[in-house]
Amino acid sequence: MLNPLTEIYRDDWLLAVHKPAGLLVHRSPIDKHETEFALQYARAMNGGEHVYPVHRLDRPTSGVLLFARDPETARTLGLAMMAGAVSKTYLAMVRGWAPEQGVVDHPLRDEPEDRRLKGQEQPVREALTRYRRLATTELPVAIERYPTSRYSLVELKPETGRKHQLRRHMKHINHPIIGDANHGRGRHNRYFAERFGQGRLMLAATELRLRHPVTDEPLCLKAHPESSFAQVLAIFDGNDLPLLQ
Repeated sequence: MLNPLTEIYRDDWLLAVHKPAGLLVHRSPIDKHETEFALQYARAMNGGEHVYPVHRLDRPTSGVLLFARDPETARTLGLAMMAGAVSKTYLAMVRGWAPEQGVVDHPLRDEPEDRRLKGQEQPVREALTRYRRLATTELPVAIERYPTSRYSLVELKPETGRKHQLRRHMKHINHPIIGDANHGRGRHNRYFAERFGQGRLMLAATELRLRHPVTDEPLCLKAHPESSFAQVLAIFDGNDLPLLQ
């Protein structure tokens, strides 16, 4: 079976890969019927030896995913994540023309994975996301009540790690991510699904910056958006997309 992961970086302690959209990182109570996970494919890349995920990407999100190759490295990285010592960067395409830059400081209520807990009161936690607009475009297509439709490409930097934080924060500022079935706008999602023949979430983890857990050297792990993401960016002027060159 072809391994859908692409290796980005490997040493004695770490394995970084690109995860395609649509692949779960590991088994989840929500998707009990699924049989394929990034964890098992990363283990195959590691010669069949265990790997330890140190963060997560939602199933529809593609991009950089980091595994530790031993438990001690996993613990060290987990502490670094909790301390905010790991910087994450994402690209997203959103509805409307987002401000040039800004901060979304909006607490979020926990979303439990176990559906049996849905009716119980969940804690609200601080959540902060920084964003920067990279490009804009306007299409001569009437999707809502206007004769044209506007979109932005934005860079997102979450400073906390709440579930679906980026998707919920962009909805909060009225610039929902295209392709987001839960927090987005159905008409726009359908337009892009029909135009490009596939309806993916337009969110990709493109960069992870950290200190190496063993050598303490700065480490920058990068991944270009996969083809299903990049083809939708054809709606923007290519000269406006320096990060994708």
